[in-house]
Parts: sequence; C-alpha cells; structure tokens
Amino acid sequence: MQVTAHFKLSEFKCKDGTDVPDKYLGNVMALCLSLEHLRSKTQAPITIISGYRTQSYNRTCGGATNSQHLTGRAADVRVKGAEPAEVAEILEQLIADGVIPQGGIGVYPSQNFVHYDVRGKRARWKG
Repeated sequence: MQVTAHFKLSEFKCKDGTDVPDKYLGNVMALCLSLEHLRSKTQAPITIISGYRTQSYNRTCGGATNSQHLTGRAADVRVKGAEPAEVAEILEQLIADGVIPQGGIGVYPSQNFVHYDVRGKRARWKG
C-alpha cells in the first residue's frame, strides 16, 4: 500500500516480519507526511532502516521500553548523500518553520542514521 508519494507501508513493517497493526496506520501516515517534507528539502531518497517494532523485536534490538517505534510514530532513516548530523539539522529547521511536528530526533553517526518521531514534544539524543 502506497502511503505517500515516496513511501510504502511495507517499508515500515517490523524487521521480524510483522505488519503494522491497523490501529497504528494513522501514526505511520503522519510520520510519512513529515518524511515527505524531509525528502523534498533534501531532494534525495530516504531509506527506512526501522519503522514499526513489536514489543519482542524492540527488546531484541535494545530499543527503549517506551519507544515510539512501538506505535508506528518513529522511523530510523538514512538520506542518500547526507550525514546524520546534516539530516538532524534539516529536521530541526523543518520543525522551527512549522512544516513538520515537534518530536524526537536521535543522531547515530556511527551507524549512519537518524531517528525521527512524531511524538508531539521535543526530545533529543545522540547514540
């Protein structure tokens, strides 16, 4: 199922093979809308490293107990040709401009990805 112009629901399924539960589809849609703005700003493809996670998979991969991934509100992403710090900076600007909602931004330079979530309040960290 195509969620937005550049993102399919299948990209957000848990890495253990579990589909995103119907009750979280609205969260994934909101996340995809924000990621579309990021893609437009960067003019580069975005790879979803991790989207929705089941409780068991989240424990296996060392995710936070209250991870936004558990409800489909988060994605770990790579933007082609961009460093994680640069992606985080662009997300900050999109938030400041009111284009995307405030949320969590985690920068993981050693793993070459950025976490972004649409939790509705500010959270920042480095991994």
